[in-house]
Amino acid sequence: MAITASQETPQNSGQGRILAGYILAGGGAALFSTKAIFIKLAYMDVVDAPLLLALRMIFSLPFFAAIGAVAFIRMKAQGKPTPSRSLFLRAALTGFIGYYLAALLDFEGLVYITAQLERLVLFTYPIFVMLLGWAFFGARLTRVGLLAAFITYMGLVVVFNGGITTDAWNTTVGTILVLGAALTFALYQLLAKGFIGLMGSTLFTSVAMSTAALGSIIHWYLFSAAGLSHLSARYLLLVAGTAIFATIVPSFMINAGLARIGAQSTAMISTISPLVTIYLAVIFLGEQFTWIDALGTALIIGGIGLYSWHDVKRPKA
Repeated sequence: MAITASQETPQNSGQGRILAGYILAGGGAALFSTKAIFIKLAYMDVVDAPLLLALRMIFSLPFFAAIGAVAFIRMKAQGKPTPSRSLFLRAALTGFIGYYLAALLDFEGLVYITAQLERLVLFTYPIFVMLLGWAFFGARLTRVGLLAAFITYMGLVVVFNGGITTDAWNTTVGTILVLGAALTFALYQLLAKGFIGLMGSTLFTSVAMSTAALGSIIHWYLFSAAGLSHLSARYLLLVAGTAIFATIVPSFMINAGLARIGAQSTAMISTISPLVTIYLAVIFLGEQFTWIDALGTALIIGGIGLYSWHDVKRPKA
């Protein structure tokens, strides 16, 4: 008996949607992982974290501003209550304190440490979300969560000790800076939850990112000695790559994947990101990857994977 088009279309359509969701989420996580590679390549020309961050935000700002404007216009057109001026200001302050500081600390940290170590340290931010949530937001700690934190930071100690043996000062400074970025980004995520509920994720993200972009540009203007006239075409292309391929495009891909496969699957597939960074760092930057690095990486990814799996299984309030 032949299967009619009407019989096979819904199943095929559902399978295609799920497959597309995994491709989008995985591709977005992989593209996010290229950020450190672009930055380290740009640092071969000019080592100036505020300059690079400001230029990245200059490329990104028009996109975030336009997306926010469209979200606000749609909100008004649909007759939904628009956020108050006070809410806008508090959302902007959250973006400035959270994402601007996190990005600045991350870019400064990459001056001192490898792309591999930076990605692994930054990848630990969900553990900070758990600890800060318990300390300040009334969240509960669980045995599995604490076990995941222990495994993750044991892995970080292993990788950190490997870096100490080659360059103790730079490894220490860079790791502290990127840990500060992970901590600040975790705080930003916790604060963002309330605003997303009031403003919607698109509008809040646009406001927060636009404010962070303005903060980065002002920081460069006030504190960076580097001008723009000496910048090479290669450097500007790398900055554009950081903004477009490691920021804007993966943001849309992750959101599209999230809509198709849900937060749980998206969170789990994001664990590929350190592996992508490690591979690209070895290929394009010539960084070494030893068995000690492999052990530490396995512990970190295992700890974060355990926490993510446990977190998505817990009933949410």
